[in-house]
This record gives sequence, C-alpha cells and structure tokens, in this order.
Amino acid sequence: MMQIPKPTRATILPCLRYRDAPAAIEWLCSTLGFEASRVTFNEDGSVAHARLTYGNGMLMLGSLFDTDYGRLLKQPAELQGFVTQTAYLVVNDADQVHERVVSAGAPVVLPLQDEDYGGRGFTCRDPEGHVWNIGTYDPWEEPEYRQ
Repeated sequence: MMQIPKPTRATILPCLRYRDAPAAIEWLCSTLGFEASRVTFNEDGSVAHARLTYGNGMLMLGSLFDTDYGRLLKQPAELQGFVTQTAYLVVNDADQVHERVVSAGAPVVLPLQDEDYGGRGFTCRDPEGHVWNIGTYDPWEEPEYRQ
C-alpha cells in the first residue's frame, strides 16, 4: 500500500495571502525570524509566490489575487478580525520573540505565560491580522514521538 505523505522535511505547509505581501515578508523575517528563500514578483510589484523557511518548516505566501483560488480566501479584516486557522512556531526563547513582537508594534492577543501543557508562549497578530501562536512547547518531544 502506498504511503500518502511524501517523506520530506515538513509535509504540512501553511499558505497565506496578504494585501501587502512584500511588507508581510519583511515583517515575518525581521520580527518572527523567517528567512525568505524565494520571492517571485509580478511586474506590478505584487508577490506571485514566496517561500519563507523557518527551521525545518516552510510558509508559502503571496499577494491577494482575484482568481479561482483567491476567491476561496477571506482576510481577517473582512471577517471582523477572525481567522479560521493559525500557525504555531516552536521557538527556543518565547520571551525574546515576545520582545521583538512588542517592539514591532504587533498586537499581543494572548499574553506571554507558562502553559499548563508545558512550555512558555503567547499569541499575536501580524500587521494584516493573521494570528500566530509562538512558544517553547515542542510536541515532537512528547514520549510517543521520541526516537
């Protein structure tokens, strides 16, 4: 029987759209620590496709476009700030990232705290309202996943 997930670095990749994708890329890299591994621009300066790496993970993003795929998505501003999905970033030091987020002026929507399930973390919004969970809890370190 064929294994469905391909054996690769990370098999789940969040995909986000931004009204100002170049500004989002700058914020995600300078504030949260992503690295832009590829950014393809359209002639009008919008982002056709970007790959941002984060450790062994990756985020794909682009500008908003009026396409069949684009019409499937709503931005947080169109939903009174609500989102239907979030991403969790595993970090070495949640306090340090929290300080960077606060310095960048991003809204912290759940405070920095020690979590009941382990680790320390907080939740913030990026400049376009997407929600990011950031913490030191690493689910891969749970006994059932240790090798």
